[in-house]
Amino acid sequence: MDLGTRPPIDLAAWRFKVWGAVEKPLELSWAQFKALPRHALTADFHCVTRWSRYDLGWEGVAVSEALALAKPKEDARFLIQHCGEGYTTNTPLADALRPECLLADTLEGTPLPLEHGGPLRMLIPHLYAWKSGKFLVGLEVSVTDKPGYWEVRGYHNRADPWLEERYGDVNAPPPGANDPVPD
Repeated sequence: MDLGTRPPIDLAAWRFKVWGAVEKPLELSWAQFKALPRHALTADFHCVTRWSRYDLGWEGVAVSEALALAKPKEDARFLIQHCGEGYTTNTPLADALRPECLLADTLEGTPLPLEHGGPLRMLIPHLYAWKSGKFLVGLEVSVTDKPGYWEVRGYHNRADPWLEERYGDVNAPPPGANDPVPD
């Protein structure tokens, strides 16, 4: 599933960026990204709409290795994924740094197809799939939490499938609801 728009991808112009609460902001071309150390992983994939795919073969770059190049600052606590069509999602940095989290560009031995978020998507297999942004173009390391597309629309901020964390507090006002109304 996606937002219904799939951004055009030109790998010659594609860039992957890491910025924010980091000591060394990073920008990589597709060739530079592909030259980073590679990891293979077998992991499940859980959608909030109650389906799962088990034992999928993924390959890519460990999130922890990519972030190590940018050197997150000591007070960094969150990772905001930025995707090519404008989608964002937030994750505690501790979740994104787990060893099974990948910047995935390969699924079942073939380049990640556009319909699955290619050329690059985040893979955080221990959380619901909306926390694994498609068409990934950048990671913003942040001191503060910045809820993304689905989180501001009522989805749970963490999204642990084993705890059924699908929806947030339904009684909470939407973000910005208590902001002063401009004159």
